[in-house]
Amino acid sequence: MVAPFVFSVFTSLKSPGQFATGSPLSPPNPPTGENYTSLFGGRANFVVPLAVTAQVVIVLTLGQIICSVLAAYAFARLRFPGRDVIFWAYVATLMVPAIVTMIPLFSMLTQAGLKNTFAGLVVPFLLGSPYAIFLLRQNFQAVPQDVLDAARLDGAGHWRTLWSVMLPMNRPILATLVLITVVSQWNSFMWPSIIAPQPQWHVLTVATQALQQEHSNAWTFVMAATTLALAPLIILYLVFHQQIVRSLGISGMR
Repeated sequence: MVAPFVFSVFTSLKSPGQFATGSPLSPPNPPTGENYTSLFGGRANFVVPLAVTAQVVIVLTLGQIICSVLAAYAFARLRFPGRDVIFWAYVATLMVPAIVTMIPLFSMLTQAGLKNTFAGLVVPFLLGSPYAIFLLRQNFQAVPQDVLDAARLDGAGHWRTLWSVMLPMNRPILATLVLITVVSQWNSFMWPSIIAPQPQWHVLTVATQALQQEHSNAWTFVMAATTLALAPLIILYLVFHQQIVRSLGISGMR
């Protein structure tokens, strides 16, 4: 798992001459930042894809986590007709391959005038995730009833209970869901390439693929773009890995 990333970093820090004459696995000697400089003002402009990707990730992470928390709490702790039927019907959508929904989504959003727009990138995935809702609902149901009764005796309503009891007791799983959402949206390729093919709305994955097609022989340049796309995910893992391990322990996985 580490070797491809190391290869990408090494190659991105080499000049084309070093890469052509030396071993692909050898470290750069001397290292050069020319490839990264070219990404931001030379042969390519990765400022726009980086900005678009960051905005998409922030909006979708906030939207999915907030909506998933609210829906999970409703399915776990509120009583209303058809609650379980609605929940399991929604979770069943996990069985539908994402590629099956691409054409209908593309058709609807194109007719709505959202092709090549920021809204087109985020609207289909904004209102929660079935996986996140399922996971949060199971964790919310595991909160001891005595704790909830004590909060109710103190005068806490549903909003206060959610904010002061449920969320603090489920921080590890929330951190894990944030990381999963960020990684999945950062790596998203198929939908952005379909709904936003114009360069001004390219995300990093689509911009990297376009760069590879345009500069198919400039491996040092392409690997700089690849490293740029991978580096934030590695940093996120290093920051949140303890939370991930803790959430796995809470869920009973080993």
